[in-house]
Amino acid sequence: MATLVTPTEKVVEKMEKNVPPMPEEKPDRKQRPRVDEKFKIFSGTANEPLADEVCQFLGMQRGQAQVIRFADGEAYVQIQENVRGADVFVMQPTCRAAHSNGAKSTSVDEHLMELLLMIDALKRASARRITAVMPYFGYARQDRKDKPRSPISSKLVADLLTTAGAHRALIVDLHTPQLQGFFNIPVDHLFASPVLVDHFRKLNLPNLTVVSPDAGGVERARFFAKKVDAALAIVDKRRVEMNVAEVMHVIGDVKGRTCLIIDDLIDTAGTLVKTATALMENGATEVYACSSHAVLSHPAVQNIAKSVIREVVVTNTIPLTEEAKQEPKIRVLSIAGLIGRAIQANHEETSVSKLFT
Repeated sequence: MATLVTPTEKVVEKMEKNVPPMPEEKPDRKQRPRVDEKFKIFSGTANEPLADEVCQFLGMQRGQAQVIRFADGEAYVQIQENVRGADVFVMQPTCRAAHSNGAKSTSVDEHLMELLLMIDALKRASARRITAVMPYFGYARQDRKDKPRSPISSKLVADLLTTAGAHRALIVDLHTPQLQGFFNIPVDHLFASPVLVDHFRKLNLPNLTVVSPDAGGVERARFFAKKVDAALAIVDKRRVEMNVAEVMHVIGDVKGRTCLIIDDLIDTAGTLVKTATALMENGATEVYACSSHAVLSHPAVQNIAKSVIREVVVTNTIPLTEEAKQEPKIRVLSIAGLIGRAIQANHEETSVSKLFT
């Protein structure tokens, strides 16, 4: 019959034989530290620096994933660590991004496809829950049929994310809050305003008036004005064609006041520059601007550089081009902490709304 020997008895036996006990095994120093092995964050290639900032904020390392492209541009994704039963977050803004190594810039559609493939790979690897973290949600401006026989692209993208296998979505500053209704999965809608409000409070601008560049952004501007205790004005504009707007007139008193234009994104900066010009023509002393998403399509940087705007403050939901980084009028604030706290709240099943109270 076999005899059961306990670990303690083994040590005593070795000591009796003058055999030194085996040293305690040291932990593998190469093993990556994890707060929770069932809590992982992955990232596509659209904005890896932001993903790394979020992981640093949470005290963890980014999950290992390979995203490469075949010669014809077709994307290939492989998750390179175990995710079975894990609560996984995939960070990827659907924006265009330029690469510092001189490679061809990656388009909005390519980044969207990367995100879909990563979600599908995680689903097939048996992740327990997958959350698509989209600091910038592309196609949000195409939220209705504004012309005959045109698609509602934002609804299609929402359906694609669900079909790929996302269980939740975490998005920063949607173009319109109603877009949450396009998703058949829960959506946590984050606002970059706490970061922007804190910045402008510290500037302590005199006689401040917050300005909405169009009627659609009034709620956003009113919320901001309340937080910084400022007056509110609206610029009425008439859009002539895509990316071209003609400013008509200013609603509200801006004479002798410092104006702060609030918008969710800056694309070509045409509307922004014309709005600033209209404010100065109506007697404003200085014009600042801020936006959550710095899309900054050509020729946005040149437009801002030549404008009457004193400073444009944006967040890092979208990585800036080298040209934009060199422009002294453009300042970038990080929202890594905001996104990190929202991800942690999701993982711990606590309230996200407390971040904005």
